[in-house]
Amino acid sequence: MIRQTICICGGGNLAHVVSGYLAAKPDCEVRLLTRHPERWQQNGSLELTDINGKSFNPRFAVISSDPARTVSGADMVLLCLPGFAIAQVLESIKGHIGPQTTVGSVVSSTGFFLMAKEILPADTGLFGFQRVPFIARINEYGKSASLLGYKSSLAFATMNVSNPQELGQTLSGLFDVPVSWLDNYLKVTLTNSNPLLHPCRLYGIFGSGKTKFDRPVLFYEEWDNLSSRTLIDCDAEFRLLLDRLGISKQDIAPILDYYESHDAQSLTDKIRSIQAFKGLKAPMIQLPDGSYAPDWENRYFTEDIPYGLLIIKAFAGKYGVDTPTIDKVLEWAQDGMGKKYLVNRHLTGKDLSLTAVKYV
Repeated sequence: MIRQTICICGGGNLAHVVSGYLAAKPDCEVRLLTRHPERWQQNGSLELTDINGKSFNPRFAVISSDPARTVSGADMVLLCLPGFAIAQVLESIKGHIGPQTTVGSVVSSTGFFLMAKEILPADTGLFGFQRVPFIARINEYGKSASLLGYKSSLAFATMNVSNPQELGQTLSGLFDVPVSWLDNYLKVTLTNSNPLLHPCRLYGIFGSGKTKFDRPVLFYEEWDNLSSRTLIDCDAEFRLLLDRLGISKQDIAPILDYYESHDAQSLTDKIRSIQAFKGLKAPMIQLPDGSYAPDWENRYFTEDIPYGLLIIKAFAGKYGVDTPTIDKVLEWAQDGMGKKYLVNRHLTGKDLSLTAVKYV
């Protein structure tokens, strides 16, 4: 593979693992653009170990909060950011992107393409993955992280890229898996992964109105049939939108197909059994009396609702698709979050300006 200079933007779980994985490659120069460079090891190292016990030895060329040092001259900029941070970072880097620089995102379902085509220069080459390449966890911020799961293949979409097959070969070399190209950015912008998966599970745990628990709930290991039924119903509405857009099952698999299930119970059993998800807890905070309650400020809410499920709702409204179950989940979530996105099932709430809907 031709030597690549890559700027990774972010400081979360994925930024740690993706930057470390790429920085361990001898043909990559990796620069890290982060708000907190002082929290990273000053010698540019990171401890990274995968689920099989393999250790990587990454070394970053630059760790900085300055786009002039990290973005300028890069072949590729790869965003590993939550949805709410994408627009701000794109604004900060747009003046440093050269004609040879391609800008991408490991997460496309939070509105990356929608924001990038509005904020960046019109001819900027863009790409985004349909699903993230790794399951990633920080052990100690800026010092160590774990790669808890690989994907056997990846899919990506592009905009303003003249040779997507060549870019796909580059990405395949970077992530060491087959990478296939999808011919429409909506095939990665719209997904039934986290934007449906997480809100439906949150509804399954907290939607009955129970607000206090005697212990933290395991997000996946205690997955229940209410969560599965809600997810299946939301996915059916999502499928109606995809049908209206001409997006096939081959491009975005139905939830039951993706998890090799056939009904709510088999989906519950499958999700509970996924090894990489073991031990992950629901977003909860401990109250003074020792009980636990939903953490409405957690990214499972602040990311997957305004920069996930609301994008699907906005496209559904744009193309005349009815979404009663999605609306039910959104109305429940906005009440808990203290927000107003939907009014009488329509996207007319006062807080929409703080979401990705304005870019749809």
